[in-house]
Amino acid sequence: MPERVPKSHDSFITKQHETFEDPTHYFGEQVFNDYVMRTRLSSATYNSLKETIDAGEPLDSSIAGEVAAAMKQWAVEKGATHYTHWFMPLTGTTGEKHDAFIQPTTDGHVILEFSGKALIKGEPDASSFPSGGLRRTDAARGYTAWDCTSPAFVKDGTLYIPTAFFSHTGEVLDKRAPLLRSVEALNRQAMRILRLFGNTTARKVVSTIGPEQEYFIIDAAHYAQRPDLRYTGRTLFGARSPKGQELSDQYYGELSDRIVAFMHDLDVTLWRLGVSAHTKHNEVAPSQHELAIVFDPSSVAADNNMLVMETLEKVAIRHGLVCLLHEKPFAGLSGSGKHVNWSLATDEGENLLEAGNDVTHNYRFMLFLGAIIAALDTHGDLLLLSISTPANEHRLGSHEAPPAILSMNVGQELQTLIECIENDLPLVRMNESQTNLGVSSMSLCTVDTTDRNRTSPFAYSGNRFEFRMPGSSINVAGPCFILNTIVAQSLSDIADELTGAEDVETAALRIFKSIILRHKRILYDGDNYATTWSKEAERRGLLRLDSAVEAIHRYIDDKNIKVLEAQNVLTSAEVMARHDVLLEHYANVLGIEARTAIDMVKQGILPACMSYLRDLAETVHACKQCGLISEATERQLAYMIEQIDCIDDRLKRLETALTAANALPVGLTQAHSFSSEVKTAMDALREVVDETELNMPQDQWPYPSYGEMLYHI
Repeated sequence: MPERVPKSHDSFITKQHETFEDPTHYFGEQVFNDYVMRTRLSSATYNSLKETIDAGEPLDSSIAGEVAAAMKQWAVEKGATHYTHWFMPLTGTTGEKHDAFIQPTTDGHVILEFSGKALIKGEPDASSFPSGGLRRTDAARGYTAWDCTSPAFVKDGTLYIPTAFFSHTGEVLDKRAPLLRSVEALNRQAMRILRLFGNTTARKVVSTIGPEQEYFIIDAAHYAQRPDLRYTGRTLFGARSPKGQELSDQYYGELSDRIVAFMHDLDVTLWRLGVSAHTKHNEVAPSQHELAIVFDPSSVAADNNMLVMETLEKVAIRHGLVCLLHEKPFAGLSGSGKHVNWSLATDEGENLLEAGNDVTHNYRFMLFLGAIIAALDTHGDLLLLSISTPANEHRLGSHEAPPAILSMNVGQELQTLIECIENDLPLVRMNESQTNLGVSSMSLCTVDTTDRNRTSPFAYSGNRFEFRMPGSSINVAGPCFILNTIVAQSLSDIADELTGAEDVETAALRIFKSIILRHKRILYDGDNYATTWSKEAERRGLLRLDSAVEAIHRYIDDKNIKVLEAQNVLTSAEVMARHDVLLEHYANVLGIEARTAIDMVKQGILPACMSYLRDLAETVHACKQCGLISEATERQLAYMIEQIDCIDDRLKRLETALTAANALPVGLTQAHSFSSEVKTAMDALREVVDETELNMPQDQWPYPSYGEMLYHI
């Protein structure tokens, strides 16, 4: 049996620093940000680049040489010896190939070079990245293209340059390019609305997002003893511990010493990289935590969130810990999500989802709200598939996340407005109230006009919508580009109808009412966790997609291909490719889990059970030799024989299901087989294994228990 990890880890507890370093002195020091560009580039080059970044003007490739020279010099001063085009392939992670700045000279020395050509375009080997058939296996050429809207940065001695990834024939093979396309589509349509309402000064509209990253932290020694965590990110077996999250005492509770040290290190590392790590706290489940970052434009926020996940894992290792980003690493406990707070803002800093002091006369806001309502009701399946993964299947519909039914909550104030407009009633303005809780020593606090619905998958929160369905390990570029695209389409439809209206405000009110009458079924202000909501959603005709495979297959519905093509975000060929990549990924993930479960049972669990069975048999035999009878021991012996036979039987069923699934052609049929047959067989095997664990001595079970892993930090 593996040696159990002792409770004390004083060597990992960082003592409070005697001197405090002001974050304002080092925040963003590793980033080629606006300040660096302004001080190192000529005025003409800086202004040209800023026009592209801030106003969306086409990039002038003639400035690339000067930018590359300045970027290289700055990076070398930061200790960089290499550069990489950092991209987001369809694997869901990031890709990087590191090239040195050095170039040999004829006299046997080297010089440091980095050209404008090397900045603008790179050429990694694309042969092993998923493409969904967009390129042949023998056609390895792929390209990366510089995304100047997201800043370069230095990390671990390398200059990281955010880039898009595309094939030799021009199709996109990543998650950044569709996001950037969707940003431009949203900007085009939102600007039409602004101009129709008389705004002549704004030059650009962007979507902004602020992700809330949830994660688990466990001891590295425990992680090393769990093959399932190492290979799949989640526990495939594990009986409940006596205490779970029933007392809610972990939520917002005091941070342990090791977690304080880890989180401080994490903050400082992220701040140096220019990531605005802002809020940190314990989450509901034991050993679960959350980190939220400040809003950024969506392309920057997507990069920052990938950096957050990578940094979480690296910093945890420095503290003898492991960060688990899987959506459901522990059964029976709250899983980890990534709430994506999404909003719209102009380049002048105006939040277009801010209702204002008097929403009853904010007709422009009504149209943006209406566009979002129409988008979610019309293309909710697209948004659902954007968060449908094998891991997130375990989380959605459990007690910590809404079911896979898309609805939206707008809050009491906006719901009252909607009902008044729908029924042609006078518009009612709700007033804020104040309270000091009846305690004279407390200052008055303003109470919002509406509460927050924490069970809604898509809830309005004052000046943004909180999308609560994405899983913790997801790249936020996926759901964000879908959301941008479908809202852009709704705004396009609204702008077409609004153009030419004699009275824009009157027309806006009429359009908003029409949207409400057609799409009000998507609005729900009740408890999304309640079983009654599932029945009500079915009555309303709302789509429910519990199966990730079914959700993924909606990608290729005609209406979904049409909207993605109409907004120039994805071509039909690119949509088909992503559909195929996602299905194959689903089958691969389930295949890895099944093989891991089989190995754990054969190599660890069954041998441990048989060893315990032998101990019991020897005890029964010894008792009989002495003329003693132990009914409890004999019952336990019989029980273990039955459990071993049951485990073996269910193991064979899993092996049979896995063999059958692997024999099917890659695609929808195979993914369905993994989803229904293999997954069901794995669940059945887990059920009997977990029951057996509860009835065996802890020191004879081959893997660390839930109690050891969750209550050790």
